[in-house]
Amino acid sequence: MSTTTEKKNDTKARIKELQTQVDDLKELVNTLLSVIVEEPDGVHSGSAPTGGHPLANTCM
Repeated sequence: MSTTTEKKNDTKARIKELQTQVDDLKELVNTLLSVIVEEPDGVHSGSAPTGGHPLANTCM
């Protein structure tokens, strides 16, 4: 009986650890996407949309 309880506790702890890692990775991905979409000051390479232009046909 105790081994079953230990396995359940280990599984719950592992799930919690994995959920924390997933949340951290989601935050990292959002940060990286924000950085990728931004253009450096004063430089426009055409990879990001500029103000005044419709966003039609833009893929990100």
